[in-house]
Amino acid sequence: MDINKIYCESCLDTMRRMPDGFIDLVVTSPPYNMRTRIRNGEYTTREKTDHFSKKYDHFSDDLSIEEYYDFHYKVLSELLRVSNVIIWNVAIVTGSKSAIFKLIGAFADNIKDVVIWDKGNGEPAMHQNVLNRATELIIIFESAGTAGRAFTNAYFDRGKLDDIWRSGRGVSVNGHAACMPDKIAGIAINSFSKEGDLIYDPFMGSGTTAKVSHLLKRNWIGSEISKEYVDLANKRLWQYLNQKTLF
Repeated sequence: MDINKIYCESCLDTMRRMPDGFIDLVVTSPPYNMRTRIRNGEYTTREKTDHFSKKYDHFSDDLSIEEYYDFHYKVLSELLRVSNVIIWNVAIVTGSKSAIFKLIGAFADNIKDVVIWDKGNGEPAMHQNVLNRATELIIIFESAGTAGRAFTNAYFDRGKLDDIWRSGRGVSVNGHAACMPDKIAGIAINSFSKEGDLIYDPFMGSGTTAKVSHLLKRNWIGSEISKEYVDLANKRLWQYLNQKTLF
């Protein structure tokens, strides 16, 4: 399998070609399922109005709770097969809440710790009686599944890494409104990998994981189902490599 490449396909297809333990670290933020909403007290799988919860131009982001759970159960199972450590950034929103809590229970033995990403201020809630969301979860899985909180694969000094990572939201880029900030990706990559390691992002999006991995002298692989996002990420990475401009 070629490295330093984004594969335009489902991450499940990419990982099927990977041997066990092929990846050193996964850093990713899957789609949040923002367009599965509540109507008349029950989940609906389609949000009809085109409001600001639509973060992606090329992905509907509206799976049912059951579909969201089943898909991410398969993805996490494969990630634990191919990788040592998984940094999984998710937001607790209406369309993911039940599924994420079920996934936390299903993979409890592999969850080593949970980090809070503090964005500084909350976006206004979409409905009455809903908390503004000023944080997201960064759940850290380890394939070793050992007891306790001590990581088998980590590269930070004792007392140097907190469980709150503070950074503003990522900057929207050309139709991709849900970009992970460089700072968050950088903390994850610096803390849980070393130079020369292989980093994987199964939901590459606009390419932040690739860019920060290169900046920190790691190799990388990405998967992304949208050709438009693959083209965007490759263009941004090319600009960074050749012009040394931040993106």
